[in-house]
Amino acid sequence: GRPRGGAAGAPWVRRGPRVPASARPASAATIPAMAASIDLNADVGESLGAWRIGEDERLIPLVSSVNIACGFHAGDPVVIARTVALAATAGVAIGAHPGYPDLVGFGRRDIDMGADEITASVTYQVGAVAAFARAAGSPLRHVKPHGALYNRAARDGSVARAVAAGVLAAGRDLILVGLAGSALLDAGREAGLAVAAEAFADRAYEPDGNLRSRRFGDSLLADPAAAARQAVRIARDRTVETIDGSTLAVDAATICVHGDEPGAAERAAAVRAAIEAAGIVVAALRR
Repeated sequence: GRPRGGAAGAPWVRRGPRVPASARPASAATIPAMAASIDLNADVGESLGAWRIGEDERLIPLVSSVNIACGFHAGDPVVIARTVALAATAGVAIGAHPGYPDLVGFGRRDIDMGADEITASVTYQVGAVAAFARAAGSPLRHVKPHGALYNRAARDGSVARAVAAGVLAAGRDLILVGLAGSALLDAGREAGLAVAAEAFADRAYEPDGNLRSRRFGDSLLADPAAAARQAVRIARDRTVETIDGSTLAVDAATICVHGDEPGAAERAAAVRAAIEAAGIVVAALRR
């Protein structure tokens, strides 16, 4: 059964699936999906120098958590500092959004990196955002990989373990966010991290549970109403309609609205309003 009691909307932690003690420290946990409460996150801080991407000033106050680019796929020190300040002022939970070293491709190209390179890269990126967050008085709470690294870690166990090791080195108390049902969540639990399953309000799903490739024109749900409907279905019914019309079970503790696409703030506003109208509290992840 589901845990009972506690303040309204307060997320709970339950133990992850049982695995051998040699593979997972006893502290590993899963942030559960609960119909009464769900986190709403956005990928932000993806500007770079003179190039502005996204609508962070408008978007950040609409969500409960943000994932801030760490400088490898987007962002720079000034952008990170500014984005952390916006999140701290809005009272929004701060997370790091590490990706492949791919500024030209915005981190959406798969890069052949060794496990030790991925681990060190993730620790390096997370540490950068953590330092700015600590300076702002809002400690880093979670880590969510970006783009091609996120997608690769969802299906490739070796990459997933490398990412989890990088997060663990950056902070044992960090929550690792990954695609619901993915290898990344398994790797996080095995490493002893708390993990949170993620679903997407504004992305189309394949029948196998993977996100539809951005190579296709129908990969993004640009219409705010469509994104809102999908978000409510995920939060309330724990299902999503896939690209072929079938129904997929999705047990998620957090829902993402992408910040780099035009109309992001409008989609986030529609998603949040629809979730709250369904009687579901929007609240940041907690261990």
